[in-house]
Amino acid sequence: MLLDNETAVQSSAHLLEAIGWPWSRGMIAVAVVSGYIATSYFFLKFPFWKKKRQAFRCLHISHRGGAGENLENTMTAFRHAATTGTHMLELDVHLSKDGEVIVAHDAIFLRTAGREGTIAETNYFDLPLLKEQLVVDFGTRHTVTGKDNDRKMPLLRQVFEEFPTLPVSVDLKQKSDVLVHKTSELIKEFKREHLTVWGNFHHIMIEKCYRENSNIPIFFSIRRVLITVLAFWTGFLPFMPIKEQVFSVPMPSIFLGGDKNFAVGKFSNRIVFWVMDKIMMRKALFDHLKKRGVTVFLWVLVSKIFQRPKLSSNDVLCSCSISQNNEAEFDRAIALGANGIMTDFPTALRTYLDKHPELSMTKDEK
Repeated sequence: MLLDNETAVQSSAHLLEAIGWPWSRGMIAVAVVSGYIATSYFFLKFPFWKKKRQAFRCLHISHRGGAGENLENTMTAFRHAATTGTHMLELDVHLSKDGEVIVAHDAIFLRTAGREGTIAETNYFDLPLLKEQLVVDFGTRHTVTGKDNDRKMPLLRQVFEEFPTLPVSVDLKQKSDVLVHKTSELIKEFKREHLTVWGNFHHIMIEKCYRENSNIPIFFSIRRVLITVLAFWTGFLPFMPIKEQVFSVPMPSIFLGGDKNFAVGKFSNRIVFWVMDKIMMRKALFDHLKKRGVTVFLWVLVSKIFQRPKLSSNDVLCSCSISQNNEAEFDRAIALGANGIMTDFPTALRTYLDKHPELSMTKDEK
């Protein structure tokens, strides 16, 4: 028996020498890589992680309350969005000098109020009014005129009081522990931990939010978005732990169809956004995230609109018409598997959804 074993070993050695040991190592490497790819693909389709449970589902999301139809982040904007049947309000917050949580996007007043100064240096009651007209940040360079003489920056408390059951996405714009703490306290005071998602695109703020209150869902920071996309393309995503609950990103193609003088007017910039779109907008990626309980929101903020003539002196509502191009963007977001669409034009999105009643109930909700 011992002789037989020695003979087998010698035969194996001779075989390796005959076929070439480097070639054998190559075969082993191919087998390992093939096994990794097969395993990764299997768990991409059938995740082994416990699925997260999301308390709310939001198909219609109003960016800054609908910044294309009313002055951004005002109570008028939020009320109008609610009348369109929006499922979620998206807003931004800062901390004033006297410690109030203020709903506003910009830290400085120049763009929104037309004067020098910052929210952090100003007490709440001394905050300036917004300008009567603001230019929409994204896409068409559309100018919005204020309605109902509402140009005041509201408190986050006011939003929570007026919309107690409407989900809200809160973007904390200051790297402030005090802002994180006070926002968390307001969320808890109004019993909204199951109706609020919060964070910032900077990973430091996401960590602050998670440490402050892990019961409130958080969205992905830019760093985590990039890591997640890289993990998807390298096959590591099925094995990567995810603590975030909301994957909220712009659909890069929206920057390619708007005003050529805005953001991506240069050819080189347009190439970058085109590549980003091809890399990030992958249905297989979104399907995997959703199977793990992560909600996917895509920003489709651009809309071509027209303003109809006023029917009366009291007629202040904006009438929006969706261009074919914009309908195609909404169609694409749905086809990619987005749970929610974020827009500056809630009326336009509502018109689109009314034309597609089958979208009112997703497969996950049935």
